[in-house]
Amino acid sequence: MTAFADLHHTDRPLLLPNAWDHASATALAARGFRAIGTTSLGVAAAVGLPDGASAVRDETLRLALTLGTEPFLLSVDAEDGFSEDPGEVGEFARELSVVGAVGINLEDRLGPPARHAAKITAVKSAAPDLFVNARTDTYWLGDGEGAMARLDAYQQAGADGVFVPGLTDPTRIAALVRHLDVPLNILYSPTGPTVPHLADLGVRRVSLGSLLYRRALGAALETVAEIAAGGTPQGSAPSYADVVALSRPATSATTPRAARRT
Repeated sequence: MTAFADLHHTDRPLLLPNAWDHASATALAARGFRAIGTTSLGVAAAVGLPDGASAVRDETLRLALTLGTEPFLLSVDAEDGFSEDPGEVGEFARELSVVGAVGINLEDRLGPPARHAAKITAVKSAAPDLFVNARTDTYWLGDGEGAMARLDAYQQAGADGVFVPGLTDPTRIAALVRHLDVPLNILYSPTGPTVPHLADLGVRRVSLGSLLYRRALGAALETVAEIAAGGTPQGSAPSYADVVALSRPATSATTPRAARRT
């Protein structure tokens, strides 16, 4: 079992914050988070592209290339793998593994479960050590119908964990935990169970998704509105020097990492 997989089997759930660039990832790691995920919405929005449209394959790989050798464990949100072809998804996963990622999140978008299962199998074949978090959108995009059957198929295909965003009902969460053979990942919701409550229900991983990115954007808009209204911004902000300190030395930013990309 890898170090990242081990974090799903401790006495408390893995709380996985999701970053969108180098500064956000390293700032979170500096707060003590051993593992950092990425958010596809943040990555896409930062470059002006839509989320969930398979438009940011290159940007996602580039970010993984930047973060993969930092001193934290990196899990990458890869939307649906950026392809309907399981072989292409497997190759993308292999590239992520080569640049240092230890996990991948793959969503089914309510497409055929057999196709998603084939993607999972392809990823485990191409990158056996990559922790595959198989996401079903049955609650995110629907009413939850068919969730159990999809998760069973994804487990059988080799998923190391499963992710059910949009599910907040404690009774249904507990039922899933009892049914599954792999760790359950739940997306934190401010209107859903707290992290301690999710722990009591047996959830092994709690992701923050795009929440941090959206909160950061909201804080920026609130700050400029306060200044425009003649007020003084509230809350805290890192100093210029604090942000600069998150950067890598310029001499280490290219050659060693680029050499690893194949």
